Amino acid sequence: MNKKIAIVSILLAAVLASCGDKGNKASSKEETTTTVAATTEEVTTAAETEAEPTTEKATAPQQEIGYEGMEAVTADKLNEGEYDINVDSSSSMFKITKCKLTVADGKMTAKMTMSGSGYEYLFMGTGEDAEKASESEYIQAENDSDHVIFTVPVEALDKEIDCAAFSKRKELWYDRKLVFRADSLPTDALGDGAYATVESLGLADGEYKVDVKLEGGSGKASIQSPAKLTVKDGKASAEVIWSSNKYDYMIVGDEKIMPVSIDEFSIFEVPVTGFDYKMPVKADTTAMSTPHEIDYTIFFDSSTIAE
Repeated sequence: MNKKIAIVSILLAAVLASCGDKGNKASSKEETTTTVAATTEEVTTAAETEAEPTTEKATAPQQEIGYEGMEAVTADKLNEGEYDINVDSSSSMFKITKCKLTVADGKMTAKMTMSGSGYEYLFMGTGEDAEKASESEYIQAENDSDHVIFTVPVEALDKEIDCAAFSKRKELWYDRKLVFRADSLPTDALGDGAYATVESLGLADGEYKVDVKLEGGSGKASIQSPAKLTVKDGKASAEVIWSSNKYDYMIVGDEKIMPVSIDEFSIFEVPVTGFDYKMPVKADTTAMSTPHEIDYTIFFDSSTIAE
């Protein structure tokens, strides 16, 4: 009988020891799980904290502005007056629908009408500079129904200019870059010496060839180069031959010009308002579902003029 009790006691001790081991393992597993969870939580919290400012500061992708080889055009190279001008913006969230450039007393200002009303004021510089500046240096918005207008100083045309915009909703400064395009100005805005003329080049009446370069649009269109250049009575005109026959008229200055031919290519005889600068023109294309006027520039290189 005593022997049976001893055996039972041994078995009972073994069972209790086994349960104890399982309890310890479960406790250890629970502790490990808790530790991992805590670590994960700490990592996640740290990541979220680090990402928050980046998310708040995120902006639309920056766009390329201006053009290769552009040279700054200062006020002294322009005639005084008011002119419509195109403005490139580095952000699609900072869209300028129209702009009026004023040249006076050797300085330039631009009145920019925005596509919306989301910005409260601007600062001509970076957002970092704006945060350090006094509020008196900010350019306040002028309200115009659903849009806002800013009048800003313009250091030069054809030059990237820093401009910080303050968002009403986010209460944050956003960095932008602007280029006021000299090639969108009418010819009468350009001062003496801004481009070469028939007179300054000493061109006699006759027919010549000249290299031309087209810019604008989607970049798919082109014109033949060299082009035929005709000088008559001290005025120059050029034969513009497009790469397709889908252009039904052109506009140079205030003059609407109809094509000479649209058989294989659209061919126009256009006045040359000047050489060695990007002469602004418009061309209406019928290649789309509805006709569209597209802005281009044509550069006539006077150094290539030959008989």
